Amino acid sequence: MRTLRVLTLLSAAVLLCSAAPGLEPLTCSEGNGPAAADKAVHHINEHHNHGYKFRLHEVQGNSVEQVDGGCNVKLQLDLRETKCHTINPKPFEDCEIRGMGARAVKANCTVLMTIKDGDASVTKYECDTRQEKTNLEMVRICPDCPVLLPLNNSEGLKSVREATAEFNKNTSNQHYYILKEVGRISTGYIMGLGMNYYPEFALVETHCPMGSRIIIEACIPLCPNRARHAFCRSSYSSQNGLLSTECDFYPAENTTLLGPGEKEPVCGRHGRRHPHGHGGPPPHAHNHGHGPPPDASNEGRPPHAHNHNHGPPPTGGKGKGSFHPLRRFHPCHGFLVNPDPALHPICPWPLPHRPHN
Repeated sequence: MRTLRVLTLLSAAVLLCSAAPGLEPLTCSEGNGPAAADKAVHHINEHHNHGYKFRLHEVQGNSVEQVDGGCNVKLQLDLRETKCHTINPKPFEDCEIRGMGARAVKANCTVLMTIKDGDASVTKYECDTRQEKTNLEMVRICPDCPVLLPLNNSEGLKSVREATAEFNKNTSNQHYYILKEVGRISTGYIMGLGMNYYPEFALVETHCPMGSRIIIEACIPLCPNRARHAFCRSSYSSQNGLLSTECDFYPAENTTLLGPGEKEPVCGRHGRRHPHGHGGPPPHAHNHGHGPPPDASNEGRPPHAHNHNHGPPPTGGKGKGSFHPLRRFHPCHGFLVNPDPALHPICPWPLPHRPHN
């Protein structure tokens, strides 16, 4: 059967949304739970830069300890994962929470806050992120519901690779896009089509002009505030290959036009600008197809271990340069014990310091 490939591009204009409302002032009274929880969830989403945004489901505990000049607050929060990826500019309050059939994800968080002289600040939090129901529980409740696969599942990544290639056939784009992150991969069996895979993934705009003769995996992303992003959902059949790809575009934060002769700045994997004044990567920063993407599996490396090629190789690429962007994926710099490989967990904050040898 001939492979069907459909690409739907949605304008960012439909994503216009209001600014997040102002937070209520916090006091040391016992009734500060809702306002404290609101501030805590804002703080968590501001520091959660992988996967999806979270919304508050329930305040399960709130204790206040009076100290000189203020108080210490301890919150127990039940959060729910939304359908908004972290690259989505929509305020998390406006994002839809996943239903049970879409494999809902919850996070139980312990948050510590300090309130002094009317100034409230989050000092620490730790969360346990997991699927609301296990696969065994879901089979009993909904046998036909999808199952979440590890983020480095080979068939799921094959679908992502082909969908990204299809995305880059859209000639209305100014630059090529490469994979930023796989958000989740679900699968289910369909009679006559075999196993179907439904990945969700984020793409980022690169320096490479559309139509240029260049190996796309050698392209590096534009600086975070200069890059457009896209969030895509695709379906892939084990028998018939890529079936569909649908993407939402998100505009760049900084749309200032470059001046005459001015080149795009070059940023490192943490979004910091390189001191080099040219429009390409620093000479020592090239990596030709052997590593994972930044902000996914390359966390915790020493600063000099640059890796700028987090895009897919040419279709059919195998062997040494094959595309496994999350092969060495260690969420939260490896500080979590036995994290669910199918999820992007909320990392503890602040992360403990791990010195480099």
